[in-house]
Amino acid sequence: MVTKLAKQPKAQQSKPETPEKERYNLLGQRLGRKGQETRERILTAALRLIESSEDSVITLSAVAREVSVRMPNLYRYFPDLGELVLACLKRVMDTADGAYMDRLRVRWPEETLEDAVLDFLRAHHRFWQVHTRILHMRNSLADAGDQRFVEYRYVNSRPIARLLILQMDGEPDDAEAPCADMATVVLTSFERLSTVITNPPFRRIAAMSGVFDEPAYVDRLMKVEATMIALVIRQQRVAASPAAQAPWR
Repeated sequence: MVTKLAKQPKAQQSKPETPEKERYNLLGQRLGRKGQETRERILTAALRLIESSEDSVITLSAVAREVSVRMPNLYRYFPDLGELVLACLKRVMDTADGAYMDRLRVRWPEETLEDAVLDFLRAHHRFWQVHTRILHMRNSLADAGDQRFVEYRYVNSRPIARLLILQMDGEPDDAEAPCADMATVVLTSFERLSTVITNPPFRRIAAMSGVFDEPAYVDRLMKVEATMIALVIRQQRVAASPAAQAPWR
């Protein structure tokens, strides 16, 4: 029998309704069908440019040219590049459930724990490979001190941390519990690993160290990461009281 976490609802698989704040432009004008289509075209063009461009910097003017929209019209939807990137990030992260998050919502069996963790890490890595540029852009903007991206990264990390705590049979609402600290370190660890191995200089640096089969090397790193995470989860499960295991039913 597969044990699932009832407290963590999945994202809707059907096409979501347009959020209320996205139904209006920055002038407070309600978007009609044409306005929503324009906003969608801008987002699609921005994502295409971010993921395909060789340049590390994407400009609003480049997006406007791509979608054939005048700059004053583009500003009606997105006041600056940061707001546009945030909207693109939301679009990308809306696909995270099917990409890797669902694997965390099923309790990983003790007898195949390392395999389950590795399956999750590989799925997480594939997601990073597909969306490398925008995820690195998110990190760069957060590291540069843009509070919007600092907050965005934090808010989006909380569901993963919560699910990791539950994998440890911990209480996700107790911020002072050892499981909460463990989950934070585990999350930081595999996020950092994905950041490093999807960074363009990684292949060159690996080759300098005598590594030439990059995919095999990356998989070895993920196997080591999976072993370490499994050890932490087992340790915390042993330490957990029976009452702490209640969320998994």
